[in-house]
Amino acid sequence: MLPSIAALALASYAAAAPAPEPASGSTIHVPVSRRAVSPRKPNGDADLELISSWVDHARAKYNFGASSSKRGLESRQNSNGTGIQITDVGFDSSYIGTVSIGTPAQNLEVVLDTGSSDLWVATTGCTSCPSGTTEFNTGDTSSFKSSGNSVTFQYGSGQASGQVGTDTVSMGGFTVNGATVTGVTSVSNNIITGPVSGIMGLGFQALSNTQSTPFWQSLLNSNQLANPEMSFYIARNAASITSNDQETNGGIFTLGGTNSSLFQGDIDFNNFPQGSQASYWLQTVSQLTLNGNTIDIGDSGSNTAAIDTGTTLLGGPSQAVNAFWSQVSGARNLSNGMFAFPCDTDLSVTLSFGGKQWPIKSEDINFGSIGQGYCQGAIFDVTQGAATNQNTPSWIVGDTFLKNVYSVFRASPGPAVGFAELSGSASAGTPGGSSNTNSNTGNTSGAVGRKGVSAVMMFAAAAATAAFMA
Repeated sequence: MLPSIAALALASYAAAAPAPEPASGSTIHVPVSRRAVSPRKPNGDADLELISSWVDHARAKYNFGASSSKRGLESRQNSNGTGIQITDVGFDSSYIGTVSIGTPAQNLEVVLDTGSSDLWVATTGCTSCPSGTTEFNTGDTSSFKSSGNSVTFQYGSGQASGQVGTDTVSMGGFTVNGATVTGVTSVSNNIITGPVSGIMGLGFQALSNTQSTPFWQSLLNSNQLANPEMSFYIARNAASITSNDQETNGGIFTLGGTNSSLFQGDIDFNNFPQGSQASYWLQTVSQLTLNGNTIDIGDSGSNTAAIDTGTTLLGGPSQAVNAFWSQVSGARNLSNGMFAFPCDTDLSVTLSFGGKQWPIKSEDINFGSIGQGYCQGAIFDVTQGAATNQNTPSWIVGDTFLKNVYSVFRASPGPAVGFAELSGSASAGTPGGSSNTNSNTGNTSGAVGRKGVSAVMMFAAAAATAAFMA
């Protein structure tokens, strides 16, 4: 049986008691920006070094660079009484929201990442943070309390280290008092860039490396959310990005419900794989097709997928990915689990999680030319033959897929992930973004209504230098 949200939050909920909830029924609009890196160079060719670094960081995030004994959910224990041992994480395409921390509040930009569960931000004590980083000053807030524990977040060849503490955290009108915040004092290899301060994880508490209740779960446990859901519409912008400071519409993030102007028809929900933990947002890939033909992806036990807004590519297990590219005439196996294919080939791809088949546009599979008539493919081998299980995702479903659907992450009943067809305006990249509802729209009548509000967060896309170069 899957652990309940309340059970997952019990250990640290007492230390993360929320403030009084906002007025019921109100709607809060919060500006959010998207920091993305184009997979193409200015001349339109694929940036192989950059894409390879994305592959490396996706593997690091899900521990495919670790030994089999360490792969999957590890125990998060203090290694020496003061340090907390954690697993690798990483991301490349980032959705940025403004979070307020402290008393008085300090506004900081953080990545919204469904593939992790901790909140960390750079502090003024960081001696190695890049110029331009917005930093949190723990000395200027009367509500910050240090736990005395240190933590290191590992990002492949880079890392971020700091002190674990608690403080008042707010986003979109929602507030949690005593929320766990790691104040980072050391970073390496440019793992943060520009004004971005850190990460707000949107995964479950079981995934938390600091053993803390994620911000969104604290809101849910205290009935601050109108519905136990959050949803994403991710705009398609990579092909139009031509400079490192260009901003375009990036999409809309809704916390506490869905936005009816962004999708049409029913939301197709599927519960987590049977027997799996509520950690990552998990699904089971049931079918992959290419040009109408079903690809042999193996049995369901080897096809657990993490739905991850913090990953650009679409990664899968060796058997499935090799079977896919073997059906593409002229495809070549590149280094690092990547593949190339003739640029004049139109790939019609669908992915299913037990219900509807969801098409992926051919342009999202093609990351640009690598020369001699070949283009870089967006589907890569993430496992490279490593063994997996129900709690170790062998598929990492990132923006390559998510740009083609409206995605909903539902904590209860379930938990579950749902997808819906984009509305005409959203598909065209011109959503109104003003209408928000709970998920009683479509086939979501099983959702548990909760007293509270839903926050609709609209974000713009901005090109930036690679945040996580290996």
